[in-house]
Amino acid sequence: MAIGFIGLGNLGTAITTRLKEVGEEIIVYNRSKEKCEKLGLEIAQTPRDLVQKCDTIFICLFDSHAVREILVMKDGLLSEDLAGKTVIDLTTNHYDDVVEFHEVVEEKNGAYLESPVFGSVAPALKGVVTIVASGKEEVFARSKTFLEKIAKEIFFLPEPSSASKMKLINNLCLGSFMTTIAECTALGEACAIDKKMLLEILGVGGGQSLVLAAKKQKLLEEDFSPHFSNGAISKDLHCVQDLAYSLERPLYSAAVPKELYSKMKQEGKAQEDFSSIYQLFK
Repeated sequence: MAIGFIGLGNLGTAITTRLKEVGEEIIVYNRSKEKCEKLGLEIAQTPRDLVQKCDTIFICLFDSHAVREILVMKDGLLSEDLAGKTVIDLTTNHYDDVVEFHEVVEEKNGAYLESPVFGSVAPALKGVVTIVASGKEEVFARSKTFLEKIAKEIFFLPEPSSASKMKLINNLCLGSFMTTIAECTALGEACAIDKKMLLEILGVGGGQSLVLAAKKQKLLEEDFSPHFSNGAISKDLHCVQDLAYSLERPLYSAAVPKELYSKMKQEGKAQEDFSSIYQLFK
C-alpha cells in the first residue's frame, strides 16, 4: 500500500525523494500543488484523501501550528476514523503541543508516533538522518521498517514529548555551534587569514564538528540556499527556552543565538540557510 506524505518543504521534499528512490509508492498532500507536481508523485486533494488511501501517513511541517491545522481542518486527518492508521510526525513540534497530538489521534482510534528528524536536506537525500521517536512501543515497532528507509540512527524514548524535547536540546547545540563558527570565521577574516585556510584549521582544531563539516562549503561560497532555515532554528530556540522556563531553569547559551537568528528574520532572511548568520559578523 502507498505511503501518505504531508509537507513538501526542504526536508519533506528530500525525504519523499529518498522514499521514492528506495521503491516506495507515495501519495503526497501539500498546500502548494506546484511542489507536488515537480516530484511527479500522485497528489491527494485533502489530508482526508490520504487517510482513505494509506495506512501510514508521514507529516513533515514547519511547526505545531501547521500540524494542528492538518489534523483539524475541514477534510483534515481527524475528519475520518483512523482505525488501522499510523501517523508518523517528523515535525519539530513544541513539546506541549505534541502531547495533544498523541491524544487526539488516539481518540480517533489511530496511532501517533512523534519522530522528529535530526539532520537536514543532504543527509535526508541519502537516508542517513537520525530519528528519535516517542509513543507506544508497539507503534514504534511496526513503524521502524519505514523509519529505517530514511534514517541511519534511530532512538526510542517512550514517554510522549520526550523526542521533541530531545530535538530541541539538540538544536540548542546546533544553533550555538553555528553561531560560534560563523563569528570565528568573520574574526579570522578580519585578521587577514584566508577563509579557506581558516576553515581547514578550525576543522581540525577547536571548531571540529558535524556542523562545520556540513556548512564549510556554504561559508566558503556564501551560498545560503536553505537546507535548515534561520526561521526554523529561531523557532526551535524559542521553544527550548520555553522548556527551560517550564523546568524553572536558566538557559544561558540559548539567549544570544536566539536573538541573532531573530535578527536574521527581521532582516528578511528567515528562508536562508541558518549558516547565513555569518553575514551578521562579516
